Amino acid sequence: MSAEERARRTQGADEASIAAFAAASPPETGVALVAVGGYGRGELAPYSDLDLLLVHDERVEAGQWAADLWYPLWDAGHHVDHSVRTPAQAAEQAAADPRVALGLLDARHLAGDSNLTLRLRGDLLTQWRREARQRLPELRELVSSRANLMGELAHSSVPDLKESVGGLRDATVLKALVASWLVDVPHAELERSRTSLLDVRDALHAVAGRATDRVVPEYWGEIAGLLDLPDDRAAQRLTRAAGRRITHLSRLTWSRAEAVLRRSSGPRRPALESVGGGVAVSNGEVVLDRGARPENDPTLLLRAAAVAAERGLVLSPATAARLVRECPPLPDPWPAEARDLLVRLLGAGRGLLAVWETLDETGFETGAIATFLPEWEPVRLLPHASVVHRFTVDRHMVETCIEASALIRRVARPDVLLVAALLHDIGKGGLLEHSVAGEPVAREIARRIGFDDREVDLVGLLVRRHLLLPEVATTRDVDDPATVAAVLAQVPDREALELLVTLTEADARATSEKAWTAWRASLVRTLFRRCVEALGEGTGPDVAVPDPIATVPDKVLRDLSQVWVETEPTDEGCRVTVVARDRVGLLADAAAMLALQRVSVRAARAWTVEAADVAEVAIGLSQWEVADVELDETVLLQRLENIVAGRLDPSERLARRSSARLEPTVGVRPEASATATVLEVRAEDRPGVIYAVCRALAGLGLSVRSMHVATLGPQAVDVFYVQEDAAGALDEVRAARAAHVVREALLDTVRLEDPQT
Repeated sequence: MSAEERARRTQGADEASIAAFAAASPPETGVALVAVGGYGRGELAPYSDLDLLLVHDERVEAGQWAADLWYPLWDAGHHVDHSVRTPAQAAEQAAADPRVALGLLDARHLAGDSNLTLRLRGDLLTQWRREARQRLPELRELVSSRANLMGELAHSSVPDLKESVGGLRDATVLKALVASWLVDVPHAELERSRTSLLDVRDALHAVAGRATDRVVPEYWGEIAGLLDLPDDRAAQRLTRAAGRRITHLSRLTWSRAEAVLRRSSGPRRPALESVGGGVAVSNGEVVLDRGARPENDPTLLLRAAAVAAERGLVLSPATAARLVRECPPLPDPWPAEARDLLVRLLGAGRGLLAVWETLDETGFETGAIATFLPEWEPVRLLPHASVVHRFTVDRHMVETCIEASALIRRVARPDVLLVAALLHDIGKGGLLEHSVAGEPVAREIARRIGFDDREVDLVGLLVRRHLLLPEVATTRDVDDPATVAAVLAQVPDREALELLVTLTEADARATSEKAWTAWRASLVRTLFRRCVEALGEGTGPDVAVPDPIATVPDKVLRDLSQVWVETEPTDEGCRVTVVARDRVGLLADAAAMLALQRVSVRAARAWTVEAADVAEVAIGLSQWEVADVELDETVLLQRLENIVAGRLDPSERLARRSSARLEPTVGVRPEASATATVLEVRAEDRPGVIYAVCRALAGLGLSVRSMHVATLGPQAVDVFYVQEDAAGALDEVRAARAAHVVREALLDTVRLEDPQT
């Protein structure tokens, strides 16, 4: 199966068509026989139709000879798809239907008046280029509709070599986009992938004995033999790799075409918009900023990928390729920044898919992913053994991350959840049961990316037991204490259970619609509740108050009429400490100080400390772990003093809404403390979240006894121990009111977007 064989088939069809044209005795001028579509491109498979167009000048009448033309071809056993048109009629049909236009763009002269064919081709190309800006949205809609019906060639269990996303039809569309002169594609890559699919289709026709583009599972072995490949898995990898490459080129080319259309119709934007950290945005693509030094920054590839995924933009393949070449390898273990960037990438939602695809396709063989996750290669393009799965193993793992990103509100450790989602099937492809094989691999990866021992254990447990809950729930009585005991013997604590049940749902949703039915979901959730009840645990005891006062100078404690701000460099950025006389609203002011500086807060702690022997007043102390390393204490102090004195209103400066995929949630945890009311706030990480919460609580006259903030990937998980100003926990009504007010304050700061876009 090769291009030479297709050329021989095309030559034979040409000879038969030319002979039939001559036998029909058409007029000598004003008539031409033209091959269009796949035949025009010379891509005939063993059972392909002959797509023929008989073109005649308006002055030439298509008489009986035109009807007689087709009989010799039919008698010879050819399947002929034919039409008779004038050039004007052909142009009219092309203008009315982009599918017709695609076929006519590949018109190739066979017989008759060659000048007529040249005129036809020239007119059609001119029309296509002239109307391209108006026609592309219509063509894009056709491509999207087909994608919804046919799925992706790279990941479908029964792919269609022509109509699936990444199939031969998409390759034809790409050539038409190039013909519009609006965009270009890497021709060598496109032709290599297209040729591979044509070879597979030739073999498929030979195996099936008929014209078909759908590859059923039982055909793969014979296809492998005809293509001189070792086994069916190799045949699938070849086919799916070509399909995924065309899909990648298609997404990239369409993104660039749409950017061209936007530039021609909308306001002009800066050519290069810096977003920090050596990364910039240009024409809808994430690129390197001026002055970026990849050779000095091993995290730059992950940073560019995370920015692209979070913003739903294209990661420029040229930029990714350069970063692969020039960035030094990440150290072992990774720095916290690299781990945070990976979690941000995995938690980006639907934006992850195209960026991960670009990383995987940067370099035709292994891609950029191998630079930070070499364990990915064994599962790359690996088909699932079960037909329940709608995707290959690697794509399923990415889809699980996407599903998990919409569920991170449910868990205390979304970073662990997202990493486990990426790695839960990493053991597939070997001889051992995949969860058993995957656990040590996942543990090693978790250790390498910088998780501590407890986190490594959690990742390993989730990978090893990710099938436990659905298997037990669907095969055992969830109300039987023995069932619960069996689960708790393997998953011993609530934190792990919450992570596991969330991973279970994400995994099932990524598998197929049938894998997470209402019935199955009900069983799994009931089992989870029974296990939690058996544990008899709340969320844990109150956090012990440390002794941070020891770090504060005595002179500050003796005069609390002023606020005190200190910055201290850390391995991961900077620690900012704020001390002042405690009062309602102090934390809101400190949070506003940092938010106005656009500082990225990674973690924070706040305490109210009684120090009667020093100042005979309550001291409010907060410590903020931030990513920025060059903060000026004087600037921070001046800004905080202006806020405290009322000379600066932070609410005005922070009023602009930020985009968010997930709605903020506020929960009351009455079991968490006997002396305070615990509010658990989850919102997408952005400047101003802590300020909005503290300001809302201060507006109710409530005091924040302690605060515990952690930014885990894309999510801020903030816990506030709240008391009445006169001390003591809030009653039920007051707690509900506080939760409502905080949530409304957070909603006022975001512009919600569709999480699936």
